[in-house]
Amino acid sequence: MKFTIKHESRGRMRVHMEQYRMTYEQADTLLYVIHNHRNVTFVKVYDRTADAVIEYVGDREQIIELLRHFHYESANVPQTVIKTSGRELNNSYQEKLIGSVVWHYSKKLLLPLPIRIALTIGRSVKYIGIGLKCLLQRKIEVPVLDATAITVSLVTKDFSTASSIMFLLGIGELLEEWTHKKSVDDLARSMSLNVSKVWLRTPENQEILVESSKIEKGDKVVVHMGNVIPFDGEVLDGDAMVNQASLTGESVPVQRTVGNTVFAGTVVEEGEITIRVKEVEGNNRFDQIVTMIEESEKLKSELEGKAEHYADKLVPWTLGATGLTYLLTRNVTKAMSILMVDFCCALKLAMPISVLSAIREASLYNVTVKGGKFLEAVAEADTIVFDKTGTLTKAHPTVVDVVNFNDEYSSDDMLRVAACLEEHFPHSMAKAVVDAASKKGLSHEEMHTKVEYIVAHGIATSINGKRTVIGSYHFVFEDEKCVVPAGKEPLFESLPLYYSHLYLAIEGKLSAVICIEDPLRDEAAAVVTSLKKAGISKVVMMTGDSERTASVIAKKVGVDEYYAEVLPEDKAAFVEREKDKGRKVIMIGDGINDSPALSAANVGIAISDGAEIAREIADITVGSDDLYQIVTLKYISNALMKRIKSNYRKIVGFNSGLIALGVAGVLPPTTTALLHNGSTILISVNSMKNLLE
Repeated sequence: MKFTIKHESRGRMRVHMEQYRMTYEQADTLLYVIHNHRNVTFVKVYDRTADAVIEYVGDREQIIELLRHFHYESANVPQTVIKTSGRELNNSYQEKLIGSVVWHYSKKLLLPLPIRIALTIGRSVKYIGIGLKCLLQRKIEVPVLDATAITVSLVTKDFSTASSIMFLLGIGELLEEWTHKKSVDDLARSMSLNVSKVWLRTPENQEILVESSKIEKGDKVVVHMGNVIPFDGEVLDGDAMVNQASLTGESVPVQRTVGNTVFAGTVVEEGEITIRVKEVEGNNRFDQIVTMIEESEKLKSELEGKAEHYADKLVPWTLGATGLTYLLTRNVTKAMSILMVDFCCALKLAMPISVLSAIREASLYNVTVKGGKFLEAVAEADTIVFDKTGTLTKAHPTVVDVVNFNDEYSSDDMLRVAACLEEHFPHSMAKAVVDAASKKGLSHEEMHTKVEYIVAHGIATSINGKRTVIGSYHFVFEDEKCVVPAGKEPLFESLPLYYSHLYLAIEGKLSAVICIEDPLRDEAAAVVTSLKKAGISKVVMMTGDSERTASVIAKKVGVDEYYAEVLPEDKAAFVEREKDKGRKVIMIGDGINDSPALSAANVGIAISDGAEIAREIADITVGSDDLYQIVTLKYISNALMKRIKSNYRKIVGFNSGLIALGVAGVLPPTTTALLHNGSTILISVNSMKNLLE
């Protein structure tokens, strides 16, 4: 495609595509294609001017070639990207806002007074009607106050004040609606599906891992325990308990078996199912999440709810004060000064905007927050519990050795068997085994029967008619009663204790021990220190690993307490005990075994590349690259609570001053109304700013 370089500096260029103006779809298509180039670090596309700003690393010519060969028609862009981009939403609200301001001031200059009066009276019908409807429902809330102020202005023939009140109310409504919709859409996009690979069942009844983009309507897809269901479909085989909280809000999983319908985005908590795919694109997933968020009370923090409740409670007092002032002074102007100024609008507008803006800001740091009340809970939290593996330690553990106890097979054979079992389940240790086999070029076609996953213990199956298990010491030796082969005891005793161990046993005998190095994250100790400075008084580490491994990690990180060889129910029980003591608890984990504790905590935080079920159950998800995101989340939450309290003080203080000046006769009603509404918008706009500068 033809384009012109308008400006260029090292690692950055601004280009103009040779067309008059882009459609929203074209702009999003260009953005997607450029953004997905490996050398591009930032890109912004301006649809109105057909420009794009690109920041990149490496060879400039690669970017030039990308643009030169770009064509809208041939670009392969998922429809969900176009549907959920938010570009059209932002542009439409920008145009509405500019249009409202231009129309309000231009009509004052261009239209004669009688027409302006008629327009003001006509527009007032909407607000008066809403106020009357509120009264008919036996409620005296903010719409009643707005309607009364407008009505009194009209009765006293102060049409300019009535027009200004409605203009400022309209701008406030527009800003609130825009911020709300944008924040909800940003949140919904971050919660939308991102399943890159799925298990396809072939006509030969084998399971193969394929790109989700290659799945077609009618294909059979296998969903294992702990995984997200990637497409809408019908269950053909199996039985599972499915968590549908993301779509229905139900906290209790529902059973799904042959003949039942399942939906994209829900999670298999227990069991395994094979589904026939009904819909491939899953475009309705985004709309379903938006609806769920908008209807959910999760978006409201306790402080936000109190502010709105307090705002409504103040309305009768404001009306009463207006009437009393008139009775005492017989001065309509002074009474109107109170009516024109109230605390309600600002409280009901600024608080939700503050919360939604904080959720949006968190997303900039790769942190997904599912509701305002969770930010408040993070701010109040004094205890944080870390799972060790994949959380305090790096998300990519590696296999350092395979100790063979089976004379009939080689170490590579044992690694091949282990990878064949582990590839079905989402856990960092399982990934380490699969990656190790891949690096050695060990193919591991399906050689087993149905795989059974026992949470926090291990995996069991049958290979060539022989029961094969892999997992923890407790599972292999205590639950399965496996034994070390005769004569191999010295080898077993000499296993290095500073590594994590996966035990593989066949027919009741230990066949191999896979030694896995799970190095500590470089930033782990600094993050713990930073969290304590941010207000966390107790940091705990819990792991299913051995006492010796856990003690080494705990000492390096600097946690206050640690617990080793714990089961999922132990983690959840600990969280409940801490809550019973009156502590506010954050739980951070990444695996299926962390799910009970994530649910039990005041706030559950999941690592993004962990098990899907952990992300589904968690209230907040953070990226896997850097634990400092948790510290950032804490600071955003602390700053949000400070902003809400600061807004409250500003609103009460400023408006109380306006009322006093109005009653004293220093300021006329038109001025107090203008200052009141102006301050409401200024506080609301200020609430849109980032909390961390």
